[in-house]
Amino acid sequence: MNAAVQTQAEPILLRHDAAGVATLTLNRPAQFNSLSEEMLAELQAALFAIAADPAVRVVVIAGAGKAFCAGHDLKQMRANHRKEYMQQLFRQCGKVMTTIIAMPQPVIARVHGIATAAGCQLAAMCDLAVAVDTARFAVSGINVGLFCATPSVALSRAMGRKEAMEMLLTGDFIDAAEAKSRGLINRVVTADQLDTEVKKLTDSICAKSAVAVAMGKQMFYRQLEMGFDGAYQLASETMACNMMADDAGEGIDAFMEKRKPVWTGR
Repeated sequence: MNAAVQTQAEPILLRHDAAGVATLTLNRPAQFNSLSEEMLAELQAALFAIAADPAVRVVVIAGAGKAFCAGHDLKQMRANHRKEYMQQLFRQCGKVMTTIIAMPQPVIARVHGIATAAGCQLAAMCDLAVAVDTARFAVSGINVGLFCATPSVALSRAMGRKEAMEMLLTGDFIDAAEAKSRGLINRVVTADQLDTEVKKLTDSICAKSAVAVAMGKQMFYRQLEMGFDGAYQLASETMACNMMADDAGEGIDAFMEKRKPVWTGR
């Protein structure tokens, strides 16, 4: 959506479902899709609903207008300059980010414009990210006297520590090619290829077993916080449970019989 003006009747978050893919579009183009408390609430509710919907296999998060997401709504924050408000706001934002990780469906960021501060955090927290070659990324809070502490959680887990700290301490922008080299995003494409590249990923994931994808995603993030012994114990248990799933038996039989598997999600 490229509308420059948003009427009061338009929702701030759009949802479109097609072929197992739910696309959530941040729809505050005049505010560069900043994450107001209302936007965070809408996003949280949508993610909760999708997480419980077995018909949805993949989620795509996109932005309307020129920007992907410019972070928190600074005007709203300044108008509510109380510590209690700030604590609640950042807890709310953190809940959205951890929901992305906890939900069974993979989440893909479709980055067509700038992603700054909490917007960069959002892209980093998604399981996968595809960006246009003109997109730029920054955690620029330091430029206004505010260290981007909450985005640092996502950045420090998506790229090397020194690369993350450079962005956090300087507030400088990096382009899409640099973001890819640092591990912040997966793919860089021209604007006319963005939707095609996102669809390649969603098609590939939708063709896989839902139970294997969900179990694998949960295990992947849990093991990251563990030592090697615990990680291998969790991985072994996950693989054993996965092997007991109907889909695993079907997939192995289909491979041996040289046919396409028919997934049941069990």
